[in-house]
Amino acid sequence: MDRLIYTALTGMDSAMNRQRAVANNLANASTPGFRQEIFSVKPATLRDGSIEARALARGAVRAADMAKGNINTTGQPLDIAVQGEALIAYQAPGGGEVYSRRGDLQVASTGVLENGEGLPVLGESGAPVTVPAGFRVTIGEDGSILGTDPSEPGAQAQVIDRIKLVSPEGSTLLKGIDSFLQVPGGGALPGDPTARVTAGALEQSNVQTASTLVDMIEAQRAFEQRAKIIQTAGQLDEASARLMGMS
Repeated sequence: MDRLIYTALTGMDSAMNRQRAVANNLANASTPGFRQEIFSVKPATLRDGSIEARALARGAVRAADMAKGNINTTGQPLDIAVQGEALIAYQAPGGGEVYSRRGDLQVASTGVLENGEGLPVLGESGAPVTVPAGFRVTIGEDGSILGTDPSEPGAQAQVIDRIKLVSPEGSTLLKGIDSFLQVPGGGALPGDPTARVTAGALEQSNVQTASTLVDMIEAQRAFEQRAKIIQTAGQLDEASARLMGMS
């Protein structure tokens, strides 16, 4: 059987994976702080340092687009937009740290400060931030979490903790299927004491809906083209078999 079929099959698989990545980007076009996925295809076989004419393809999400999204004012005291390149550290469901620019924070019934997906926000010590019951909370420009006790009117706000803001500069990051960034091997990024946030605002997703829809159409057409190639290859194979039978 002609290797063209296998080449086209890997191309179909890559096109399908690209559609999944594009669909995920579209689904998160309104998710605060979301970083769209960058999909690319690489040849799986090389010969003498050059790409073979019928090289197999491997397509996968290989990075995240770290371009900034638009900043929208919300007026909510626990919403924060991170300035510069810093990231917010969260506790992953299985332990360890994950990172994001998503800043829609809230205090859970347990007193833990968490984001809109329910992941606990980490403090400078690396432990989840816990707010005393009943305290009114605000967030300072440096990420400090300030709390006041309603039972003590006129008392100054006290620092409960400081959000762990980290610097991704010079570090390798991978994007997990949960859309959060993480260090390969389960490592942790260093804290950035100079990082600043804007309270009462949220950074939006950096997904450009119009161009992403075009990407979806292109991925669908690429899948259809490779399916036609497999059909043509099958027809050629059948014709060759008939010729062999006649001889």
